[in-house]
This record gives sequence, structure tokens and C-alpha cells, in this order.
Amino acid sequence: MKIYTKTGDSGETGLFGGPRVRKDAPRIEAYGTVDELNAMLGLARAESLPSDVDALLYRVQNELFDLGAELATPDAEKRGLRSLGAPQIAALEHAIDQAEDPLPPLREFILPGGNRGAAILHVARTVCRRAERRLVTLAAVPGEQLAAEPIVYLNRLGDLLFVLARLTNHAAGVADVPWKKSAGAGD
Repeated sequence: MKIYTKTGDSGETGLFGGPRVRKDAPRIEAYGTVDELNAMLGLARAESLPSDVDALLYRVQNELFDLGAELATPDAEKRGLRSLGAPQIAALEHAIDQAEDPLPPLREFILPGGNRGAAILHVARTVCRRAERRLVTLAAVPGEQLAAEPIVYLNRLGDLLFVLARLTNHAAGVADVPWKKSAGAGD
């Protein structure tokens, strides 16, 4: 199979079992941003992360790939491609709780940073929040079908990535980077 088909040269792409749409359509923006998030998690996993964090991110990458397939399919439920639901959301919540256990309580806002792995997880968190916004946009398009669970999943995943960035710093003995209000800000 050739990797190039030339069918997208006019700025359109085909949905799974559906019509051709513009490459900047809300559905394409949504699954494209989920794909970008998945790639960011792959970059994070290329770093020296704690093994339990790496294993968790591997599971999440697979779930995001499932979500991408769901989003690439206009009638995903009818085709049996609904992938994320209460069990996956509960698993993220459990992972957040587990990752927070060894961390000192947050008493101030922190800046993205610390070691390289944590910094990449913070970037992944921001991409996750953008993916969530793209799903919210898609859900508001008349005639589009999108279950509520993927939006909730991405909301929890953003929280998890924040906690995992902190945990990665903690495991490396690197302190969170506190936000310090700039001199003159608000004047």
C-alpha cells in the first residue's frame, strides 16, 4: 500500500464510512488535535519517565488512538466505534488520585517546567486542553453526533497530565517551579 494517495491534494479528506470533507472541518480539527496529543505523549515517553508513568501513558495513547477512530467516523456508535466511557474516565480519576499521593500539596500556582520529561508533559497538557476545546466545538455543530464521554475523558486527561508532570519532577528530585507575579503586573 502506498502512503500517498493524492486524494487529499485538493484540501479534502474522507471520513471513515462517510463523505469527503474539508481538512479544516471541525471533525478533522478534533481528531487531528487528538493525534497531535498522542504524538506529544510519544515524545514524553521517549524521555526517562518513571516506569509506572510510562505504562500509564502507553495505555492512554491506545485510548487516544481509539478516540481518533471514533472521531473519524461520523456515525461511530452505529459502527460500534464508541471507545471511551465511564470505565476509562474512572481509570483516569484513579490514576490522578494515585499520582497525587506522594506529592506535596499545591499551595501556589506553578509554571510548566522542571525536568525535560515534566516540561513535555506540560506541553502535552496544553495540547490536551486544545483537543478538548476542539471536541466542544464539534459537539456544537448542528447535525454532528458526539457522545459526552470523550469531552469528559479529555478534561480528566488534562488534569492527569498536570499531576504526572509534577510526579515526574518529584521522582527526579526537582521542585515545582512556582509562579511569581511579575513586578509591575496589574499596575
